Amino acid sequence: MNLRYLYVIPGLLFVTIVLFLIDLYIGSADIPFFKAVFSIFSSADNTEPYVYIIKEIRFPRVVTALFAGMALAVAGLQMQTIFRNPLAGPYVLGISSGSSLGVALVILGASVFGYSFTGFLANAGVVIAALTGAAFILLLILSVSVRVKDVMTILILGILFGGATSAIVSVLQFFSSEYALKSYVVWTLGSLSGVTSDQLYVIVPLVVTGLTIAFVLSKKLDTYLLGEYYAKSLGSNVFLLRLMSFISTCLLAGTVTAFCGPLGFIGIAAPHISRMLLKSSKHITLIISSVFTGSVMMLTADILSQLPGSDKVLPINSVTALLGIPVVIWIIARNYRYSKMM
Repeated sequence: MNLRYLYVIPGLLFVTIVLFLIDLYIGSADIPFFKAVFSIFSSADNTEPYVYIIKEIRFPRVVTALFAGMALAVAGLQMQTIFRNPLAGPYVLGISSGSSLGVALVILGASVFGYSFTGFLANAGVVIAALTGAAFILLLILSVSVRVKDVMTILILGILFGGATSAIVSVLQFFSSEYALKSYVVWTLGSLSGVTSDQLYVIVPLVVTGLTIAFVLSKKLDTYLLGEYYAKSLGSNVFLLRLMSFISTCLLAGTVTAFCGPLGFIGIAAPHISRMLLKSSKHITLIISSVFTGSVMMLTADILSQLPGSDKVLPINSVTALLGIPVVIWIIARNYRYSKMM
């Protein structure tokens, strides 16, 4: 057994809990720390100002950050294994672009084609459109993978599909009104604050389902990491493994994109940090470690985005990029150094 697991996982769990409580405390309204924490369990009426702020504004945001970090990290880990590419992430198959196209058809299409959604239909339409767009790209990739067995070719096709959807979005942006364009741009910046407590009843089950699939596939992913032929020799159905991994990734990354916007780099960086901490390639431990690593990174990003001491809030997508890009640069530099040594 990897002895690092005995202190790395509990350490990550402890840091996650601490950051969760700090994120709950941070905000423009000055609420004492212990009052903020115990407000979650308080039976006081939500008409109390501080109870309403904690239960209806901060708590949904922090829980969303927790599950978004889990989802993106595990989705990235699966894609890096399936494509055997250290820079593969949740959006490498064009899932993010597919979600963006779906949202663009709701927000920008209303301006271009003259239809409109208001109230509940507007919010539900954005979520459904984002998930549908992600699923559409996934179906395209799966239909191609039936004939094309090379994973790098599938990877390139995913990037091309993503580019095609981005081109369609650009056309919609060109013809849309200023108000619709502004609404879409705000969505692309990413936000955890827009998630309500009722929407958590949708986010949490979808993310848990995606994570469960990843846990079930963990042993198969161990064999796949050693090569397709080796996996087949042990009786693994490689196509089914890819299919289930894609479905898991669609649920994880698609759900986060639908509710929070396209959040980048966490899915690439978190799995590498987990490997560095555990010094292991065993997926059952990497998935557990990635769950906590992704949560730590997303909670940290949310805390930083709140600009403690200020009433301003930064776009969460910008903060995740600033956290993740240095890790990506380190990955590229390390791989280049190793290739020069060989």
